[in-house]
Amino acid sequence: MEKVLIAGATGATGKKIVNFLKESQYFEPIAMIRKEDQKSFFEDQNVQWIMGDLAEDLSHTCKNMDKVIFAAGSGGKNVVEIDQEGAKRFIDASMANHIKKFVMLSSMGADQPEEVKELHEYMVAKHHADIYLRNSGLNYTIVRPGALTNDGGTQHIQLSHKLSEQGSISRTDVAQVLTRVLHDDTANKETFEIIKGDTLIGKALETMSTVKF
Repeated sequence: MEKVLIAGATGATGKKIVNFLKESQYFEPIAMIRKEDQKSFFEDQNVQWIMGDLAEDLSHTCKNMDKVIFAAGSGGKNVVEIDQEGAKRFIDASMANHIKKFVMLSSMGADQPEEVKELHEYMVAKHHADIYLRNSGLNYTIVRPGALTNDGGTQHIQLSHKLSEQGSISRTDVAQVLTRVLHDDTANKETFEIIKGDTLIGKALETMSTVKF
């Protein structure tokens, strides 16, 4: 099984990612945590963890890992330091340790942040982080969901490189997409947007199933 390090594992979406990976026959989740008191949550689930702070050096975190998911967020605080520079530090650590695939949780609007009035600073930060990943030389997938909700997952989405409409999507469905694109034959060096829709996640991802890295 491939070891997958999750930055943002303690967040609402990150915890769902961990749960999906726990059920996988291909991947083993490794939770990156920032505080000592976060250990017990993952130990109770028999999930391995590693200490790492996005505001500090991360070079140790990616050792012996196969793939990574960046699902962290500042929650509006220290946006540049965490959402932008923290992502860059995580990318640098991935490069140094020859990570086979980097999956980035981004956001709709990150491609044209100048057009987004709300959360403008956040979109600019995600924009720069996405560009840094694309230029890193790593194999990557950048997933840009619409507004995240806590609704139950439907396992159905609408997916395109650039969607023609705005929309929302459940964290559960986003987490499932993020874990599915970890596979070697899916969405290599691709960037796409997702919102809730009528197409099964697996079927929607077939359009991104390529081996071109």
